[in-house]
Amino acid sequence: MVEFYAPWCGHCQSLAPEYAAAATQLKEEGVKDVVLAKVDATEENELAHQFDVQGFPTVYFFVDGEHKLYNGQRTKEAIVTWIKKKTGPSVHNITTTEEAEKILTSNEKVVLAYLDSLTGPESDELAAASRNEDDLSFYQTVKPNVAKLFEIDADAKRPALVLLKKDVEKFNHFDGKFEKSAISEFVFANKLPLVTTFTRESASVIFESQIKKQMLLFATSNDSETVLPVFREAAKSFKGKLIFVYVQLDNEDTGKPVAEFFGVSGDEPKVIGYSGNDDGKKFFLDGEVTLDKLKAFAQGFVDDTLKPFYKSEPVPETNDGDVKIVVGNNFDEIVLDESKDVLLEIYAPWCGHCQSLEPIYNKLARHLRGIDSIVVAKMDGTTNEHPRAKSDGYPTILFFPAGNKSFDPVTVDTDRTVVAFYKFLKKHAAIPFKLSKPASTPKTEGSDSKDSGSTKELKDEL
Repeated sequence: MVEFYAPWCGHCQSLAPEYAAAATQLKEEGVKDVVLAKVDATEENELAHQFDVQGFPTVYFFVDGEHKLYNGQRTKEAIVTWIKKKTGPSVHNITTTEEAEKILTSNEKVVLAYLDSLTGPESDELAAASRNEDDLSFYQTVKPNVAKLFEIDADAKRPALVLLKKDVEKFNHFDGKFEKSAISEFVFANKLPLVTTFTRESASVIFESQIKKQMLLFATSNDSETVLPVFREAAKSFKGKLIFVYVQLDNEDTGKPVAEFFGVSGDEPKVIGYSGNDDGKKFFLDGEVTLDKLKAFAQGFVDDTLKPFYKSEPVPETNDGDVKIVVGNNFDEIVLDESKDVLLEIYAPWCGHCQSLEPIYNKLARHLRGIDSIVVAKMDGTTNEHPRAKSDGYPTILFFPAGNKSFDPVTVDTDRTVVAFYKFLKKHAAIPFKLSKPASTPKTEGSDSKDSGSTKELKDEL
């Protein structure tokens, strides 16, 4: 296994101790013919290019010159389990209590089947289920004393199966039909902790999970003592459907940035349903965090009956400028007005490219101020959201043609000049327009001669 890394990469720095620990554990467990290695891609540019390294860290597993991308969790246990499954049997036999104790000590979570025989149909079903789980070790035994160490009664009816993990919920006993699909469903639903605390290390576990919908509890470390047990209890009813995540509000390293991303302010406990990275919808639980309210909220989240929440600044009291100010709560009124062609810039106040664009965008709006069918607008994407305002970065410029607002907007991919924007609008506007003639009357005192000649200025540029 080879990790391509960059010394400055934060994700690589987080992986480093886990990667080293995985190498140590493989050596201690006697796994032979497997080497864990690292390549500094900033020094070995040609080698990184040869293997199409696009980001850091990139980890490949090489067998007989062929390489396969490792995209599992970046933890010691996940790496060790993945390698063992690729290099040996998918299910390992345990015959002594010494082996069992060593496995229980070194693994965060394991699956053990207590069978009548280590070969045969039941063992085959277990093996078939295990191949669906690259990051989880499967074991089997016929020894009653081994089964007892794994929380299975020595006199239990066989086949019996248990999933053990180092969590508040330490073990889960399987009670379904002993076949691949049922075992896989049981393991999938129970392998995660009831509640995962958000950290840099657990972020990949959360966001790369097959379960996309997340229930997030935001609470300080003091408040967590009362609300976290309630949150954990609610999680028991939604295994395999939702990931329950605790975000510690008073953790400056991870809690604060996550809270800012979700628009959470203050120190009071709050619960948010998050639909994941595909559409990024958020749903807020109103009021006090109680078990009954949590369960009802989570069920509504699963059933898609909740109304999503979008961040918004207050609607401006006046909005008479050449560039109209759009916030989440007036987006429909301004941008989705079917009688207007709308050019919308989604920006961030700290974005240098946005700051460079501002005088150009203002100048364009000044030129077009007399055309009633066109609205030039902007929205701060860091403090406002709307389902129709998708931004891949700042600035993002979108065009919403009149009479066609039910369709996705057009992404404006043109030179960032007044003339280029004008030509784009002339081509794409649903309502034809033309520039009015410049005023020829004398300017009154205090008038802006630059504005009054703006039409001529643009025509000269064209």
